[in-house]
Amino acid sequence: MRIPFLNLPICLPRLLVGVLVIAGWILGMLAADARAQTASDPRDLAVVRLNLIDLLENEPRLPLPVQQRRESLLEFYSAQDTRFIWLGTTRGQGLVDRLSRAEIDGLRPGDYPSGQLQALVDAAPRADLRGQAVIELHLSAAMLEYASDLHVGRFLPSRIDPNFFLQKRSIDQVAALNAAMTATDMDAFFAGMQPSAEEYRDLRNALAGFRQLRASGGWPAMPFGETLKPGMDDPRVADLRARLGVRDPLLLLAEPGTETVYDEALVAAVEKFQAEHGLDVDGAVGPATVGALNVTIDDRIASIEVAMERWRWMPEDLGAQYVFVNIAGFELKRVRNDVVEERMNVVVGKPYSRTPVFSDRIRYLEFNPYWNVPSSIALDEQLQELRANPARLASQGFEAVSGDQVYDLRSIDWRQFGPGNFPFQIRQRPGANNALGRVKLMFPNPHNVYLHDTPSRSLFSRSERAFSHGCVRLQRPLDLAQQVLAVGGVPGWDRNRIDSVLASGERTVVSLEQPIPVHIAYLTAWVEDGVPQFRADIYEHDRKLLAALDGKDIAW
Repeated sequence: MRIPFLNLPICLPRLLVGVLVIAGWILGMLAADARAQTASDPRDLAVVRLNLIDLLENEPRLPLPVQQRRESLLEFYSAQDTRFIWLGTTRGQGLVDRLSRAEIDGLRPGDYPSGQLQALVDAAPRADLRGQAVIELHLSAAMLEYASDLHVGRFLPSRIDPNFFLQKRSIDQVAALNAAMTATDMDAFFAGMQPSAEEYRDLRNALAGFRQLRASGGWPAMPFGETLKPGMDDPRVADLRARLGVRDPLLLLAEPGTETVYDEALVAAVEKFQAEHGLDVDGAVGPATVGALNVTIDDRIASIEVAMERWRWMPEDLGAQYVFVNIAGFELKRVRNDVVEERMNVVVGKPYSRTPVFSDRIRYLEFNPYWNVPSSIALDEQLQELRANPARLASQGFEAVSGDQVYDLRSIDWRQFGPGNFPFQIRQRPGANNALGRVKLMFPNPHNVYLHDTPSRSLFSRSERAFSHGCVRLQRPLDLAQQVLAVGGVPGWDRNRIDSVLASGERTVVSLEQPIPVHIAYLTAWVEDGVPQFRADIYEHDRKLLAALDGKDIAW
């Protein structure tokens, strides 16, 4: 008897499409057809396999979850004899149990039809042979859906935000099916499908801790008011003590009569909180600190879940050694063999000139660089000054280039040029005023983004550092340059040689023998030495991803 597949709207959750129909059909058949039988002998198993292959090859109306994976399913099952992943095993129940606990992976149980799949698992022993083929296919499709969501994420990054330029990734579906075939425990199987980065595992553990904290009541709110400073006696200190005491119960053990005194122990706890949330570490509880204290535990959990999703988008292999920039954390790390060997503050793009998210390779360094001003900056920010006072820009080392000719800015009548008629490249010569400073680390890319020095050193002391036009400015560029040259296979470049080249004032390019991966990411949550860290969503990337997970559209 052939199964009457029905067409369903694809606006339903992905795995739910088709599962409801098939679950209802099978349960109905069990009630009406006493001929249902369990595939137990080789002949019955062979019939189930033939039905399964027939469905994949000839049924034009397969439900969407199976349709999307038809080729991989057909390749896998065509290579089998009478072996199945789910029929006659406990794996199906293990799959359903895991999908119903999707929150442990930072995923949403409501996105997976565990109830309907449970009905299929329960029906399998009593379904007829063709029904068993259908059940096998549905469970395999469900497993592949969850494995993909877990390993590479639920969305193509660029569809959520046009500032994400990460390469599209996918799982090897046939390999996943083969691995499931030999799995003795589905939790262990899905553990192998998770991103391998230690940072992801740390976030997953932090998520479990915050969920447990939420189950026990979360934390109380902290009232706004006058800025609390060390030594003050204020009724709100008791609220502060209660808020921070959720994570550090010792703070609740104040001496009787001192509960409202802002003492040294509480100041130290506040400074720790400020450091963990990227605030100015001054011990003063002002509006910014109170605002961070009042972020709900649900929002903190959402930040962790979003960070886990972003790690699924990252390349599986970051490299044995690499440079990692976290835009939202305003920080760069250089990592070798999973050990952080360098860490420094960075300045990133302003919210309206955002640093893009992508991965590339550092290929060369340029000492005493020219700054080739992007045309957008030349037209939008410099042209008006060129018309009014070109001498000022000329005094800062700027010049105009057209072809092989270099022109003094003061020799050109800038009033005759504008958008659509601007035949010059404005550039700034190497020197003390150069916007790129003394060195830039290059990984040529279509975004014209790179790592570089800057003469504006004061910005690195600020807690929030989004001030550039999109490039990443380095706090200690010469230290990083020396290290990158060494690990990039270019010997002989000690600090003395670097200083000598800089003193010459001559533009000098040094290519790396071994290009170094560089990953520019956006994470508002991560774990540092076992302690969760949170930062503000400066570009509102998290808000867009959360809206997408909720099925909502949001303007860029």
